[in-house]
Formats: sequence, C-alpha cells, structure tokens
Amino acid sequence: MGADSREGHAGRGTRQGRSRRVVVLAACGGLLVTGCATMPDSGDVQEVRGANQGDSQVRVYAVAPRDNADPNEIVDGFLEAMTSDDPGFATARKYLTKQAARSWKPEQSITVLTTAPDRDQADRNADPDNQGRAYPLSGRKIATVDARHAYQPISPAAYLQSIHVVQQPTGNGKGKEWRIDSLPPGLVLGEADFLRNYRSVNKYYFASGEDWVVADPVYIRQRQDPVTRMDPVTQTVRALLEGPTNWLKPAVDSSFPSGTELKKGVTTLTTDDQSTLKVPLNAKADLVGGQPCRRMAAQLLFTLRDLTSVRVEQVELQGSTGQSLCRLGKGQAAEFAAVRDTERDESPYFVDEHHKLMMLDVGGKEANAPTEVPGPLGKGATPLRSVAVDRGETRAAGVGENGRDLFVSSITTEQEAAPAILSSKAAKPTDRLSAPSWGGRGDLWIADRDPAAPQLWMVPDGSGEPVKVRTPWLEDDARIESLRVSADGVRIALVVTRGGDTTLQIGRVQRQNTGEEPVVSVLDLQPAAPRMESVTAVSWAGPSRLVVVGKEAGGVQQIRYLQTDGSTSATSVLPGLSGVASVAAPHKDSVPVVADSGDDGIVRLAPGTNWQPVVKTGTSPVYPG
Repeated sequence: MGADSREGHAGRGTRQGRSRRVVVLAACGGLLVTGCATMPDSGDVQEVRGANQGDSQVRVYAVAPRDNADPNEIVDGFLEAMTSDDPGFATARKYLTKQAARSWKPEQSITVLTTAPDRDQADRNADPDNQGRAYPLSGRKIATVDARHAYQPISPAAYLQSIHVVQQPTGNGKGKEWRIDSLPPGLVLGEADFLRNYRSVNKYYFASGEDWVVADPVYIRQRQDPVTRMDPVTQTVRALLEGPTNWLKPAVDSSFPSGTELKKGVTTLTTDDQSTLKVPLNAKADLVGGQPCRRMAAQLLFTLRDLTSVRVEQVELQGSTGQSLCRLGKGQAAEFAAVRDTERDESPYFVDEHHKLMMLDVGGKEANAPTEVPGPLGKGATPLRSVAVDRGETRAAGVGENGRDLFVSSITTEQEAAPAILSSKAAKPTDRLSAPSWGGRGDLWIADRDPAAPQLWMVPDGSGEPVKVRTPWLEDDARIESLRVSADGVRIALVVTRGGDTTLQIGRVQRQNTGEEPVVSVLDLQPAAPRMESVTAVSWAGPSRLVVVGKEAGGVQQIRYLQTDGSTSATSVLPGLSGVASVAAPHKDSVPVVADSGDDGIVRLAPGTNWQPVVKTGTSPVYPG
C-alpha cells in the first residue's frame, strides 16, 4: 500500500461541524505538525475527518481548540485528539476542564468500536439549569483493551455514553469558554484508528512447571507511547515485566522476580552493532544468575522476535548498577520453544478414500502422490474417520469409521492393531467422538459428543488411562464439535454448539497433581471469533494465531487468520474456497495450509498463491501436533 495513494478521508457518522485534525503520511520524511504550527510548504498534507482501514503509515496530530469554540467543536475536537500521537495527550487535555484533565487516564483502558463514535446533537432537556450540555455518543462496541494491554473481544453490542460540556472562565478571566467536564473512561476509538495506533505482540511466559514458553498476545502503540514516551521495543519489554495477562496468569510462570522493572528513566532500548540488546533492570533482579537468568533472557528474546523494527540476536540483562547478569543468544533460547524448528518442513497427513492414514508432500511446485503410513492405521486394518499425528511423528491417533472408538498406534513400525482406548455410547455416528488432537505435553485430547453424556477427555501421553477433563461450562445443550490443543498445551481451541449457535472459544488448560490421578480443567472460555455466527473448523497456525473457517452474519463461508485473543490478524482473509469441512495450518509460514474442500478433495494454499488441488478424494487433513 503506497503512502502516495492515501487520501485519508473516512466518515465519522453524520455529525455537524465536525472539527478537523491534521494527518501526515509517515512516508513523507517525518514531517511533524502539532497544534497550530506552520504547515509545511511541500509534501502531501490533508485535512481529514478519519482514518482509512489499514492506514498504518498515516500519522494524526491533534489541533488545539480555537478561541470561542462552540460546544460542538469542543466535543468533536476532543474525539479527534484521542486518535492522535500527541505526547501525554496534551492537546486532547486542552479540551477538558482542569479537574477532568487531571482525572482522565487514557492509559487505563481502550473501548474499540466498529467505526469512530457518532456524536449526536446535545440534549438540552438533560440539563434544565442550562449549566452545560450533554452530547450522546453511540456506536457498535466490539472489544476493550485493559490496563494490562489485553484485547478482549465481544459480540458487537450497542455503545451508549455521553460527553458533558460546561462553560468556565478563560485563562485571562475576561470571558468564558466551553470545556468537557465529564467523559467516558479511557480512550474510545474506531477500529481503523485503533489498528493504526496499536499493534499486537506476543509476550512469552513459561508453562507452569515446564521448560517451554507460551505466547500471551497484547497490544502496544505502533510508535512512541503518548503517556510513557517509550518506543515500541521498550513498551514491549515493560509489558513483559508487568507479568502475564489476567486470563493466562493461572497457567504460566515468569522467571523475572516479583517487582522487576526497567531501570528508572529508560524510555528507549536499541541494539548495538552486534545486534545485542542490553536491558537495564532495577535492583529486584540484582541477585539473579545462572539458569533463572537464562530463562528471563529467553522470555525477552521470544517476545522481541515479533518486532520487525528491531533485529535482536542476543540479549544482555543488566542489574541496577549496570553489571551484566547474563547473556543469551537466539540459538540458545531455542531450547525453550514449545515447537523446535527443524530444517525439514512439516508434511500433512489425511484419511484417504479407503479410510487409511496417508502422508502428503505438498512443499514442491507439484504435489507428489500420497505415501502410505506404516502401522495398523496406515495399512487399513483399522478404517478411520479422523486422525491426529503427534509432534514427533512417531504415533497417530485415529477415530474409527463409525465414530465410536479411539485408537493409538505407531506410524514408524508395523504392529498389531491395539484395542480402543476410549469409546462412545452415542447412538448416532455424528454424536460420537470428535477428531482427536495432540497437546504440548504429548497428551491426547478428544471430545465425546454424546447428548446424554457430553465429555472432554485427556489421555496422558496418549497411552495412559483416560482422564475426564473438568468443564463446568459444558452443560445444558452445549457440546464440543471439534477441538485443537496448542503446541504448548496451555490453551485449547474449541468449536462449541449451544442453543443453535456454533462458536469458537479459547479455553485455558489448568492441571493439578493433588493425588494419584491428575486433575485437569478447561476454564474461562473466551470468544475467539465473536463476529462469526457459525464456525466450521479451526487450526492453530503459530503460537497465538488460528486459521478459522466460518460465516459472519448474512455472509458466505470464509477462511481467515485470527489472533487467539479474538483480534484480527494483519493478514486476515485467505482466498475464498467453498465447502470447507476442515483445515490444517503448519507451524511455519513457509509451508502450505491444507483443507478438505468437499467436492474438490484435499487442497493446498502455498504462500503467495491460490488454492491448488492435491488429492481428489480425502478427508481430515492434519499437520503433526
């Protein structure tokens, strides 16, 4: 998207007398315009009323209220100023009374609407003493961002708030001016302005009691944060040190000692000529060394790898006096990854027309013929309906053709068919077992969709005694249609039907070893695709990204990337494909996505291409894990 093609005009409802803000294209050489400063005499500068969706290169600079501005201009000017990069939101505060300016805390929360809030005309009847005017604000609320930077989506709902303005003496005491004395908390932004100002990054914490990290997505400012004055790298490090988001916190640990913060006054972090990032910490970290320090450094390296603005090859943690606590390079940090990168690309598996497990090679320009998999699931001794292959590609789990039984066997050696390790008693095949999924600890997960006894099961290491997973939300008419467990084993994506709606939920996996049998629970379900009224299939596509097949209200089936927190990925919608029953995404972006497209069989989507047929007849495509 070339910066020279942006016009910068987007509607903000049907307001009268909407104030103007100055928008400067970031690609124009870093021009700065603030308040009523002199306009540059060259470059493409536009006065606009909004930001186009995806205008990440557009910079907005707030304009202070003019003398004798009427109440409409004050309200409109403030709404525009909230969308700017103004340091400390100083210009936005000029629209507020002194008391309101002191109490307003834009960093505490963000309310995200589908479009910028609509401002209606003032309701003068709401203030019969004529001491001020109340301006209703309305819109469709789709999410909030809390003080810990966590994005929390909701099904679109009506947003109704108000801004109240009063007259106060001017600075010279010779007249009066309109200012805002009451307003909604935090920032209120349309989705386009939110995505222009903020970006998603993954913080990383260790799965409780384990040696691998878990992604925890949050939103930070694209550029310098107006409140903290920190650049994006420093914001990201600070967010990591603050600890995990409230939703993930019960299932992860941070290696940073409680109270660890950046050294006071640090607002910029840059790498040296060897791509080493030195991170100065406060005294809480002074006594940390050895393996705990290496784990801290690993958290930082994983967290910073999503920032394209900086290349970090090594991290050095420093104590309060500048002493070096430890160093860690990217290669050393790899031991803490939930999925180890290998030179060999992943290959997907599927169930062929003879109900046998087969492996595909989809990495070349032309897909090769499927390869038969060793063992009873590949030889056809056990006809299959759906499959899952473990991360190490040594075992596979398969649900029998009638959906009743779950089998596990080797796919590297020939062996006799093993007895079922779990069976459903449901009368109809569609009410029996879901497709299985391997979790991060080598555990196997599956749902029994029996209406008489819906249940989520976990098989320890894929071979132990099945454990009933505690699911306090699985009651009434709810049932799990399908599931996919994350590579770290801490999160589970669930397609859940309740009351006729089929939605995508993300649950947190918690484990307790209080006796002979482990206690496993899936808790605090969060919507991951609230704008989709019907979800068909889901697959993990990285540490905090999903590929989702579903329909929005009144729309057609689509395939798109979504973040696990429910926010939209920057590369959201995949090319259209009809009749998709299941989808599988690899851990690496360089490997194709595969799908079961019904009449077209198994198809693949390589980066930068469109869908291509691979196998005419086949179902249940999966990547290992």
